[in-house]
Amino acid sequence: MNATILYWSAIAAVGAAFAGFAWLFVSALNEGAGNYASQMGEETSRQFEDVFMFIPPAKIAQLGRLAAPTAFFLFFIPLFSLSSAASTMAGVALGLAAGAFVFTLPARYVRILRERRRVKFNEQLVDALGTMSNALRAGFSINQAFESVANIGDKPIAQEFNVLLQQMRVGLPFDAALASLDKRVGSDDLTLVCTSIDIARRTGGNLTDIFDRISETIRGRMRIERRVRTLTAQGRLQGIIVSLMPFVLGLAMTVMKPDVMLPFLTSLKGGICIGIAAALVLVGWLFIRKIIRIDV
Repeated sequence: MNATILYWSAIAAVGAAFAGFAWLFVSALNEGAGNYASQMGEETSRQFEDVFMFIPPAKIAQLGRLAAPTAFFLFFIPLFSLSSAASTMAGVALGLAAGAFVFTLPARYVRILRERRRVKFNEQLVDALGTMSNALRAGFSINQAFESVANIGDKPIAQEFNVLLQQMRVGLPFDAALASLDKRVGSDDLTLVCTSIDIARRTGGNLTDIFDRISETIRGRMRIERRVRTLTAQGRLQGIIVSLMPFVLGLAMTVMKPDVMLPFLTSLKGGICIGIAAALVLVGWLFIRKIIRIDV
C-alpha cells in the first residue's frame, strides 16, 4: 500500500514538475515572440514610412501574430496522425517553416516596394536633372531648382524633394538634408548627383554641365540594364519552371494516385526524400539567381 502511494506520488510530482516547466517555457516563448513581433512591427512600420505608407506598428505585429499560426495549422493539420510519428513531425516542421515565412512577409513586401520605388525614382531623376539644369540656366538657385522639381514632378521624386525642402525650412543644413535624401532613397544614381552637388558647391563647378553629363550617364546605364534584363529573361523563366516543377508534379500525382502518394508522404523515408528534393531545388535556384543577376 505504501509502495503504491509512493509510486503515484512520484508520478504526480514528476507530472507537476513537467507541467510547471512547460508553463514556464511557453510563457517565455510567448513573451519573446511578443517582443520580437513588436520590434519587427516597429522596424517594418519605419520602412513603410520610407515609401510613404503609414501603417501603425501594432497593426503589423498583430497581422504577423495572426498569419503565422494560421499558416502553421494549414500545414500541420493535414499531416497530423496519431498512428504515424513521422507524419506528425513532418507536419510540425512544415508548419513552423510556413509560419516563419509568413511572419516575415511584411518585411519582404517592404523590400519589393522599396525596389520598385527606387527604379521609378531613377527613371524620373533623368527628367528632374534636365529641369534643374534649365532652372539653373535661368538664374535660379539650387534650392529653387529642387523646388521646381517638387512642384511639377510626379511621385516619388516630388515627395522626396518636398521632404528635402521641408527639412531645410525647419533649419537642417543643406548638406545634411541632401545626405538624408540620399540615405532615404538608396539610389546609386542619386548618390552620384548628391556627391556632384557637394563637390560643385565646395569648388565652384558648373552644375548645369554636371547635371547634363549625369543625365546622359544614367540614360546609358538604364539602356544597358534593360538590355541585360532582356537577355536574362529566359534564364529567370527557366529558374522558376525548374523550381516549381517538382512540387507541381508531386501535387498532380497526389491528386491522381492518392493511394500511392499518401503513404509515401506520411512515411519517414518520404519526408527525408522531400526534404532533400526541396534543399536541392533551393540550391539550384540560388545558383541560377547568382548567374542571371548582373550588376551594371
